[in-house]
This record gives sequence, structure tokens and C-alpha cells, in this order.
Amino acid sequence: MPLNTEPNFHEAGRRYFQAYSPGDDFYELLINTHRDLSDAQSAQLNARLILLLANHIGDIAVLREALRAARDGV
Repeated sequence: MPLNTEPNFHEAGRRYFQAYSPGDDFYELLINTHRDLSDAQSAQLNARLILLLANHIGDIAVLREALRAARDGV
């Protein structure tokens, strides 16, 4: 399975009227999760989130491609 870099946010049973709305929902969740954390706590949260999501994906080829795409964007 190749890395999907197109918008892919959805919630089962929920209809969105604008294509960007689910992405906005995620961004709001992410910002709120970091709220009131120190820089060190925020970095630790990011590291833990990356590991949790990588474990959920579970496909080393997709993870390799994602890491390469992320690095290329820096």
C-alpha cells in the first residue's frame, strides 16, 4: 500500500459539507492536545503520537515512504 498524501480525514457516519472540514477538526484536536504543555512536554507528546500512529499503520514500506516525504519537506 503506497503512502496516501491526499486529504483523507473522515469520521464514520458524519457528513461534511466542505472537503477541508475534517482536517480542520484534526488540527483543532492537535492544537488543543498541546495546550498548556511546556516545550519539552509538547515534544514528548509528538514523539509518543508518532510512535502510536506508526504502530497503528504497521506497514514498514508506508512508514519508510512517510519518513522520506517528511524529511524531503524540511
